Amino acid sequence: MFIGLLAVTLLIAVAVSALIAALFSRPVKRIMQRIVPDEISAAWVRFLTFAIFVVGIGGGVRIRDLERYITPRSAELGILELTPERWVIEVYSTIIGTLGAIAWMLLVFFVFALVAYVIVRVFEMKWSNRAPGQTRGAGEVAGAGSEGEGS
Repeated sequence: MFIGLLAVTLLIAVAVSALIAALFSRPVKRIMQRIVPDEISAAWVRFLTFAIFVVGIGGGVRIRDLERYITPRSAELGILELTPERWVIEVYSTIIGTLGAIAWMLLVFFVFALVAYVIVRVFEMKWSNRAPGQTRGAGEVAGAGSEGEGS
């Protein structure tokens, strides 16, 4: 019965993670394409999808909590029985644990993506506001000019 519960919680965590990865694939791709150069944005999207699965499965399948069904609590109480009611609780806990873990991971990702987006926008605005003739030559240093050299 324990192996069945472990398999069911694993399958549920994988399914929920796949659903979340599919729901967030388009926003993540667009954010990564905006922030990261095109050559590596696909690799970052793939890594983030992998991270969604790892974090989701890790948060949903709680091995330490499932051990109570195979480890005796005490000599007089014995092993906790796996009833249909406990199955429902475990399935619910798996779904909530998976969603909660992925939500925290995506929150951290989107916070860092927002900071990176602001930095990219600031640099874009800085470079777009320069007039075409204001670029410095290769040998020029900021603040160095010809007016102070002869005096």
